[in-house]
Amino acid sequence: MGEKGAVKNHLHNNLVFDHPIGFDDDGRLKRTGTVWTASAHIITAVIGSGVLSLAWATAQLGWIAGPAVIFLFSFVTYYTSTLLAACYRCDDPVNGKRNYTYMEAVRANLGGFEVKICGWVQYLNLFGVAIGYTIASSISMMAIKRSNCFHASRGKNPCHMNSNPYMIGFGIAQIIFSQIPDFDQLWWLSIVAAVMSFTYSTIGLGLGIAKVAENGKFRGSLTGISVGTVTQTQKIWRSFQALGDMAFAYSYSLILIEIQDTLKAPPSESKTMSKATLLSVGVTTLFYMLCGCMGYAAFGDLSPGNLLTGFGFYNPFWLLDIANAAIVIHLVGAYQVYCQPLFAFIEKSAAKRFPDSEFITKDIKIPIPGFRPYNLNLFRLVWRTIFVMLTTLISMLLPFFNDIVGLLGAIGFWPLTVYFPVEMYISQNKIAKWSTRWLCLQILSIACLSITIAAAAGSIAGVILDLKSYKPFSTAY
Repeated sequence: MGEKGAVKNHLHNNLVFDHPIGFDDDGRLKRTGTVWTASAHIITAVIGSGVLSLAWATAQLGWIAGPAVIFLFSFVTYYTSTLLAACYRCDDPVNGKRNYTYMEAVRANLGGFEVKICGWVQYLNLFGVAIGYTIASSISMMAIKRSNCFHASRGKNPCHMNSNPYMIGFGIAQIIFSQIPDFDQLWWLSIVAAVMSFTYSTIGLGLGIAKVAENGKFRGSLTGISVGTVTQTQKIWRSFQALGDMAFAYSYSLILIEIQDTLKAPPSESKTMSKATLLSVGVTTLFYMLCGCMGYAAFGDLSPGNLLTGFGFYNPFWLLDIANAAIVIHLVGAYQVYCQPLFAFIEKSAAKRFPDSEFITKDIKIPIPGFRPYNLNLFRLVWRTIFVMLTTLISMLLPFFNDIVGLLGAIGFWPLTVYFPVEMYISQNKIAKWSTRWLCLQILSIACLSITIAAAAGSIAGVILDLKSYKPFSTAY
């Protein structure tokens, strides 16, 4: 931040009532975010291509447990997100000191060793998501190519292809978009991405409805996939994995505080954030219910792991191409929404450690006709490029990363979505131990921990299966 920033902040903390026009109470440029931009960010982050695996997850659990679990997780996510949003400012929701990141909120409310755990879990998870998105986008690009190839050969050619060129293409696009300096300036990418996620989810939903109409009946059973189609143990592992899929289909607490930091006040940021959370979790749940249930109704026990690329559908092929293209565009945006907090964290840490290094702190202004000049920072250019290259390389090495992402998600779900928000809320509101409220919060936390452990076990079982048939750099579909 440099000395100037520190002085400005110091002046600021002592002159809260006297901030200059165009700046917020902490000396930073006025924030402009609203309920709508926050909802767009959340929807971009949440409705990932995970929505397409919900039909598979519902198939493992059946017509009763499937929708019930989706609904349960939406409630847990909404509730813990409102607890977390209240931790954006310390002590006072209007004038309290701001916490700019999840780690700072944990440091202010819990402190100590828990800050380190939070940092590791959060940033590892963001790194995992970046890799998962690279793989998911390459699968969708290949699905476009394959559906056209199937169409051209009328289904005679098996159309095998290698995923590496597509991952490299996605990586190149990310290197360019990673140069967007700040979360604040990402809003347009988020809105495009949110629109795309609606596009492909709606197509998936429409195809599901059409398939149900064609079958003339709803497939599937009350208790999910039948023992016989899979063995008893497989059924248990798959149910655990399905629980995991549904739990992580909602996880955006990783970046909640960072999104909240783009909101303008008044009204207080936590109020706006709670509204945005209600709106986006509501929309997401409706979508998840429709996509998960319609996909299951269309395919029953045979629901593919990904509705649009697992070739649950072959025709109309042009519609599938549009849907898969929308997934790719959405993932480009989602990758950025998830990586910006990680980028910011590394850049801040570097600037703190080497305040005199021009390589790290100096911005070079590049004039762009018709726009504001672009601030080029050499460290940002180099570090973000290396980061994207690394995620792309790992994606090519470990193409079955889905299970590993499931594992990372499992490990991240409980601490970040449940444990820290609950503990911070207890500490901030000084809730007495063993009081009814304290007990209810702890029961919620323990229940979510057991789901996390079960889902992690399911993912580990999946990874072990994948390793049996694994060759690096040679993923073909």
